[in-house]
Amino acid sequence: MNKHIEVLTDTDSLIARAQELILKKLEAAIQMRGRFTMALAGGSTPKPLYESLAAGNLPWDKIHVFWGDERYVPPDHPDSNERMARLAWLDRVDIPATNIHPIPTGEGNPAVSALKYEQHLQQFFQAAPGVFPALDVILLGMGDDGHTASLFPHTDALKVRDRLITVGNKDGQPRITFTYPFINAARCVMFLVAGANKRMALGQVFAESSDSEQYPSRLIQPHGELWWLLDAAAGSELEQK
Repeated sequence: MNKHIEVLTDTDSLIARAQELILKKLEAAIQMRGRFTMALAGGSTPKPLYESLAAGNLPWDKIHVFWGDERYVPPDHPDSNERMARLAWLDRVDIPATNIHPIPTGEGNPAVSALKYEQHLQQFFQAAPGVFPALDVILLGMGDDGHTASLFPHTDALKVRDRLITVGNKDGQPRITFTYPFINAARCVMFLVAGANKRMALGQVFAESSDSEQYPSRLIQPHGELWWLLDAAAGSELEQK
């Protein structure tokens, strides 16, 4: 694993750095493989990144967008990660509809939806069952409880090691989420973390020994690159490594 931790002065600098890295990964992926695959995060932190990407003149026909997790709500629901990304980015550019790969939430059964998305991913990447395909970039956030995607502390989703997609649980509300082994198969995982309320959890995530069940972001140890991009409020107490 190739790990990088950068503490940026503010959220604007964090977003600019994330965009710079993503565009480099995009260019390299298209040059090597003819396409760029990226999984999006929800939450407020990446929204300005999506707005910034929307303003770029990018090869949209070669970009494929997925989601690392989703609340089990319709895609037009205010809490939908898909809705946020469409409004901030995808509806504002000429990306082919077939290049957008949202998590299905209309089956009425989260386990069925998780299986459906897993099968879609296997078909897209032409991956046999049991094989974890590698996305070019997976964007992640981190909650002040140390969760990432919809991998929450002490939940069953943390135990799933043989699937790409599983059902997460947040206070009794189901979520659909990438599993941590699938995240770890990525060529590049990029955490975007902002805010002083994240400091305590970051300290535990970066500690030499701590409980991964309590701080699930510790489970993210990708085979490729791992980037932690932190604003000063979140990362001021961490040594840059």
